[in-house]
Amino acid sequence: MATARRGPIVAPVNSPDARELILLAGERTIAERGPDVALRDIAVAAGQRNNSAVHYHFGSRDGLIAAIIERHQPALESRRTELLADHEAAGAPDSVAALVAILVRPMFDVPYAGGSTHYARFLEQARAHPAVTGPNLHEKRWAATRVLVARLYRAMPDLTPAQRRYRLQGMTTVMFALLADYERQDLPTAAERDDARDSIIAMIVGLLTEPVDHGTVRASGSKPPGIS
Repeated sequence: MATARRGPIVAPVNSPDARELILLAGERTIAERGPDVALRDIAVAAGQRNNSAVHYHFGSRDGLIAAIIERHQPALESRRTELLADHEAAGAPDSVAALVAILVRPMFDVPYAGGSTHYARFLEQARAHPAVTGPNLHEKRWAATRVLVARLYRAMPDLTPAQRRYRLQGMTTVMFALLADYERQDLPTAAERDDARDSIIAMIVGLLTEPVDHGTVRASGSKPPGIS
Protein backbone atom coordinates (compact mmCIF):
# COMPACT_ATOMS: atom_id res chain seq x y z
CA MET A 1 0.00 0.00 0.00
CA ALA A 2 1.38 3.44 -0.88
CA THR A 3 2.46 5.62 2.00
CA ALA A 4 0.87 9.05 2.13
CA ARG A 5 3.38 11.82 1.41
CA ARG A 6 3.87 14.17 4.32
CA GLY A 7 4.61 17.87 4.05
CA PRO A 8 7.41 19.62 5.91
CA ILE A 9 7.25 19.55 9.68
CA VAL A 10 6.17 22.95 10.95
CA ALA A 11 7.16 24.01 14.47
CA PRO A 12 4.28 25.51 16.50
CA VAL A 13 4.50 29.31 16.57
CA ASN A 14 5.13 29.40 20.33
CA SER A 15 7.92 26.80 20.36
CA PRO A 16 11.66 27.49 20.80
CA ASP A 17 12.24 25.70 17.47
CA ALA A 18 9.98 28.21 15.71
CA ARG A 19 11.98 31.10 17.16
CA GLU A 20 15.25 29.61 15.92
CA LEU A 21 13.79 28.92 12.47
CA ILE A 22 12.61 32.53 12.24
CA LEU A 23 16.05 33.83 13.21
CA LEU A 24 17.71 31.77 10.47
CA ALA A 25 15.04 32.63 7.92
CA GLY A 26 15.20 36.31 8.85
CA GLU A 27 18.97 36.37 8.45
CA ARG A 28 18.79 34.67 5.06
CA THR A 29 15.81 36.63 3.73
CA ILE A 30 17.15 40.03 4.79
CA ALA A 31 20.53 39.11 3.28
CA GLU A 32 18.87 38.28 -0.05
CA ARG A 33 16.10 40.88 -0.21
CA GLY A 34 17.06 43.70 2.14
CA PRO A 35 15.86 44.81 5.60
CA ASP A 36 12.47 46.01 4.31
CA VAL A 37 11.34 42.54 3.25
CA ALA A 38 7.79 41.79 4.44
CA LEU A 39 7.73 40.07 7.83
CA ARG A 40 5.10 37.63 6.56
CA ASP A 41 7.62 36.51 3.91
CA ILE A 42 10.12 35.78 6.67
CA ALA A 43 7.46 33.78 8.53
CA VAL A 44 6.73 31.77 5.38
CA ALA A 45 10.46 31.16 4.81
CA ALA A 46 10.63 29.83 8.37
CA GLY A 47 7.79 27.38 7.67
CA GLN A 48 5.30 29.26 9.83
CA ARG A 49 1.66 29.27 8.82
CA ASN A 50 0.95 32.16 11.16
CA ASN A 51 1.92 35.41 9.40
CA SER A 52 2.28 37.11 12.79
CA ALA A 53 4.98 34.70 13.96
CA VAL A 54 7.74 37.35 13.77
CA HIS A 55 5.69 39.76 15.87
CA TYR A 56 4.91 36.98 18.35
CA HIS A 57 8.58 36.25 19.05
CA PHE A 58 10.34 39.58 18.40
CA GLY A 59 7.72 42.31 18.56
CA SER A 60 8.86 44.12 15.43
CA ARG A 61 11.32 44.20 12.54
CA ASP A 62 13.80 46.05 14.78
CA GLY A 63 13.43 43.37 17.41
CA LEU A 64 14.16 40.64 14.86
CA ILE A 65 17.27 42.39 13.53
CA ALA A 66 18.57 42.97 17.06
CA ALA A 67 17.88 39.31 17.94
CA ILE A 68 19.83 38.07 14.91
CA ILE A 69 22.82 40.15 16.09
CA GLU A 70 22.40 38.90 19.65
CA ARG A 71 22.28 35.29 18.45
CA HIS A 72 25.92 35.50 17.39
CA GLN A 73 27.39 38.19 19.61
CA PRO A 74 28.20 36.14 22.75
CA ALA A 75 30.18 33.54 20.77
CA LEU A 76 31.97 36.22 18.70
CA GLU A 77 32.94 38.18 21.82
CA SER A 78 34.06 35.00 23.57
CA ARG A 79 36.38 34.15 20.68
CA ARG A 80 37.75 37.70 20.56
CA THR A 81 38.40 37.53 24.29
CA GLU A 82 40.38 34.30 23.81
CA LEU A 83 42.44 35.78 20.96
CA LEU A 84 43.09 38.96 22.95
CA ALA A 85 44.27 36.89 25.93
CA ASP A 86 46.66 34.95 23.67
CA HIS A 87 47.93 38.22 22.21
CA GLU A 88 48.61 39.65 25.66
CA ALA A 89 50.19 36.43 26.96
CA ALA A 90 52.64 36.52 24.05
CA GLY A 91 53.63 40.07 24.94
CA ALA A 92 52.96 41.17 21.38
CA PRO A 93 52.67 44.90 20.61
CA ASP A 94 49.28 46.41 19.87
CA SER A 95 49.86 46.90 16.16
CA VAL A 96 46.90 47.77 13.94
CA ALA A 97 47.40 44.49 12.06
CA ALA A 98 47.30 42.38 15.23
CA LEU A 99 44.22 44.15 16.62
CA VAL A 100 42.31 44.00 13.33
CA ALA A 101 43.03 40.27 13.07
CA ILE A 102 41.60 39.70 16.55
CA LEU A 103 38.51 41.72 15.69
CA VAL A 104 37.83 40.22 12.27
CA ARG A 105 39.00 36.59 12.29
CA PRO A 106 36.09 35.27 14.40
CA MET A 107 33.70 36.59 11.74
CA PHE A 108 35.00 33.98 9.30
CA ASP A 109 34.05 30.99 11.46
CA VAL A 110 31.91 31.62 14.52
CA PRO A 111 28.53 32.45 12.90
CA TYR A 112 28.70 29.44 10.58
CA ALA A 113 29.50 27.06 13.42
CA GLY A 114 26.16 28.21 14.83
CA GLY A 115 24.23 27.24 11.71
CA SER A 116 24.27 30.50 9.78
CA THR A 117 24.80 30.70 6.04
CA HIS A 118 24.17 34.39 5.27
CA TYR A 119 25.35 36.35 8.32
CA ALA A 120 27.91 38.56 6.56
CA ARG A 121 25.42 39.39 3.80
CA PHE A 122 22.80 40.14 6.46
CA LEU A 123 25.18 42.60 8.13
CA GLU A 124 25.90 44.27 4.80
CA GLN A 125 22.17 44.76 4.19
CA ALA A 126 21.31 45.83 7.74
CA ARG A 127 24.43 47.91 8.43
CA ALA A 128 22.45 51.18 8.78
CA HIS A 129 20.30 49.68 11.55
CA PRO A 130 21.15 50.94 15.09
CA ALA A 131 21.58 47.36 16.30
CA VAL A 132 24.45 47.00 13.81
CA THR A 133 26.05 50.46 13.72
CA GLY A 134 25.22 51.88 17.11
CA PRO A 135 25.65 49.27 19.86
CA ASN A 136 26.61 50.62 23.27
CA LEU A 137 30.17 49.41 23.61
CA HIS A 138 30.03 50.15 27.33
CA GLU A 139 27.65 47.22 27.77
CA LYS A 140 29.36 44.18 29.25
CA ARG A 141 28.43 41.99 26.28
CA TRP A 142 30.64 44.14 24.00
CA ALA A 143 33.68 44.06 26.31
CA ALA A 144 36.19 42.60 23.84
CA THR A 145 35.10 44.85 20.97
CA ARG A 146 35.31 47.91 23.24
CA VAL A 147 38.89 47.05 24.22
CA LEU A 148 39.91 46.42 20.61
CA VAL A 149 38.39 49.66 19.30
CA ALA A 150 40.07 51.68 22.07
CA ARG A 151 43.43 50.08 21.33
CA LEU A 152 43.02 50.59 17.59
CA TYR A 153 42.40 54.28 18.23
CA ARG A 154 45.66 54.51 20.20
CA ALA A 155 47.54 52.48 17.57
CA MET A 156 47.10 55.22 14.93
CA PRO A 157 49.11 58.11 16.42
CA ASP A 158 50.05 59.59 13.04
CA LEU A 159 46.42 60.51 12.35
CA THR A 160 44.46 63.30 13.98
CA PRO A 161 41.70 62.32 16.45
CA ALA A 162 39.06 63.24 13.85
CA GLN A 163 40.78 61.09 11.21
CA ARG A 164 41.00 58.16 13.58
CA ARG A 165 37.31 58.35 14.45
CA TYR A 166 36.33 58.66 10.79
CA ARG A 167 38.41 55.67 9.77
CA LEU A 168 37.12 53.49 12.58
CA GLN A 169 33.57 54.33 11.50
CA GLY A 170 34.42 53.58 7.87
CA MET A 171 36.07 50.33 8.89
CA THR A 172 32.68 48.87 9.79
CA THR A 173 31.19 49.59 6.37
CA VAL A 174 34.23 48.25 4.51
CA MET A 175 34.53 45.19 6.75
CA PHE A 176 30.90 44.18 6.22
CA ALA A 177 31.21 44.60 2.44
CA LEU A 178 34.39 42.53 2.25
CA LEU A 179 33.02 39.79 4.49
CA ALA A 180 29.80 39.63 2.45
CA ASP A 181 31.78 39.30 -0.76
CA TYR A 182 33.88 36.54 0.80
CA GLU A 183 30.71 34.72 1.89
CA ARG A 184 29.21 34.94 -1.61
CA GLN A 185 32.30 33.43 -3.22
CA ASP A 186 32.09 30.18 -1.23
CA LEU A 187 35.73 29.43 -2.05
CA PRO A 188 36.32 25.69 -2.53
CA THR A 189 39.77 25.15 -1.00
CA ALA A 190 41.33 25.95 2.36
CA ALA A 191 44.26 27.67 0.65
CA GLU A 192 41.93 30.01 -1.26
CA ARG A 193 39.95 30.78 1.88
CA ASP A 194 43.10 31.52 3.89
CA ASP A 195 44.43 33.80 1.18
CA ALA A 196 41.12 35.69 0.95
CA ARG A 197 40.95 36.09 4.73
CA ASP A 198 44.50 37.42 4.92
CA SER A 199 43.77 39.82 2.05
CA ILE A 200 40.63 41.14 3.75
CA ILE A 201 42.53 41.82 6.97
CA ALA A 202 45.33 43.50 5.01
CA MET A 203 42.83 45.76 3.20
CA ILE A 204 41.23 46.83 6.49
CA VAL A 205 44.66 47.52 7.97
CA GLY A 206 45.48 49.66 4.94
CA LEU A 207 42.26 51.61 5.38
CA LEU A 208 43.23 52.44 8.95
CA THR A 209 46.91 53.20 8.45
CA GLU A 210 47.41 54.80 5.02
CA PRO A 211 48.59 58.39 5.58
CA VAL A 212 46.59 61.26 4.16
CA ASP A 213 48.30 62.96 1.21
CA HIS A 214 46.24 66.08 0.60
CA GLY A 215 48.62 67.30 -2.09
CA THR A 216 47.91 64.36 -4.40
CA VAL A 217 44.28 65.37 -4.86
CA ARG A 218 44.40 69.11 -4.32
CA ALA A 219 47.50 70.21 -6.19
CA SER A 220 46.59 72.51 -9.09
CA GLY A 221 42.95 71.57 -8.72
CA SER A 222 43.63 68.04 -9.97
CA LYS A 223 41.16 65.21 -9.41
CA PRO A 224 41.72 61.52 -8.75
CA PRO A 225 41.91 59.33 -11.86
CA GLY A 226 38.52 58.24 -13.14
CA ILE A 227 36.62 61.23 -11.70
CA SER A 228 35.36 63.70 -14.27
